[in-house]
Amino acid sequence: MTDLDQFRTETRAWLAANCPLEMREPIRSEKDAVWGGRDQSNLTPAQKSWMDAMAAKGWTVPDWPKAYGGGGLSPAETKILREEMAAIRARNPLNSFGISMLGPALLKYGTEEQKLDHLTKIAKGENRWCQGYSEPNAGSDLAALATSAEDKGDHYLVNGQKVWTSYADKADWIFCLVRTDKTSKQGGISFVLFDMASEGVSTKPILLISGYSPFCETFMDNVKVPKENLVHEENKGWDVAKYLLGHEREMISGMGLASTGGNPLIDGAIATIGLDHDGRLADPLLRASIAMFEVRSKAFGMMSERFIDELKAGRAHPAQPSMMKYYGTELNKSRYELMMAAGGSDALEWESDASSGGATPRAWLRTKANSIEGGTSEVQLNIIAKRILELPSA
Repeated sequence: MTDLDQFRTETRAWLAANCPLEMREPIRSEKDAVWGGRDQSNLTPAQKSWMDAMAAKGWTVPDWPKAYGGGGLSPAETKILREEMAAIRARNPLNSFGISMLGPALLKYGTEEQKLDHLTKIAKGENRWCQGYSEPNAGSDLAALATSAEDKGDHYLVNGQKVWTSYADKADWIFCLVRTDKTSKQGGISFVLFDMASEGVSTKPILLISGYSPFCETFMDNVKVPKENLVHEENKGWDVAKYLLGHEREMISGMGLASTGGNPLIDGAIATIGLDHDGRLADPLLRASIAMFEVRSKAFGMMSERFIDELKAGRAHPAQPSMMKYYGTELNKSRYELMMAAGGSDALEWESDASSGGATPRAWLRTKANSIEGGTSEVQLNIIAKRILELPSA
């Protein structure tokens, strides 16, 4: 037996012993996802137990160094862990913008003190983070941001407004782009971290058509940010921002992958349409559409696995994050279009307990933003073209 075979055997046994049965059920609504944070009163005992057990192993971030709360696993071991989790339909133990976006940026650009402080808390789910990038007049043209950070000696004084800040009203900390020099567009941006409980920070939810409100406006009014919370060098924040955006787009592209804990599209279609005498979905047209979608989804899953391997090995093409983001988000929109088609008019109901408060139609409406957030599909296609053709860019 090879070392990897031994690791797989031990991992399978550990997961069987430590993953609660509730954490092997499909995610049906937002409340089923675990985000961590200072306030964990909304977690069920099973959610808390699963997150804590995985964090203690370092497996919420399996490929991060052990010194920063990770598992220190090799790429091959990390892949085995993911495969074994998928085999028992285990849910992700911890969703976190700290893991998917800030963490990789801190590993590359953070000081040792910043890594030891923030990464270990992220790995344990102790702090929940939000992203302060977009502004009312700086969305697709992100570098046009105006939120200012005035140098006050040992701290910056931050003033301005961010918008479309996901879960800002629930976050403990924010990673934020601020302007420290008005004479240079990209060269006058810095990347800072601050506590959302700081004096002068306030948020206001933005109600969406889905009825959910994951996005907020975030206001900073004379917020004091200690200089030690500057990541990388002053006026070099655009380098951090671009690096982080690649990981954000990789995260968003994951929407195109099949969820762990079952296949809601196929399970829902069978429940609504039923099976014919040959055990196939009774509606042949819908069956063909779902089959085509599953082929595309499987192909995207394999492509994503290859991209991640190349990314970990430092051999990823610079266009890959945008390629994944573009296709993954379009795929997720197609998934929910099919789920709504399978449900017919009944799928539009969104108030009863039977529909979990309309989880599917609300999620369907939410997918409309997938191809906007993190850079629109049009922006991604421009980036792909520029990277493939090796055209100059900022």
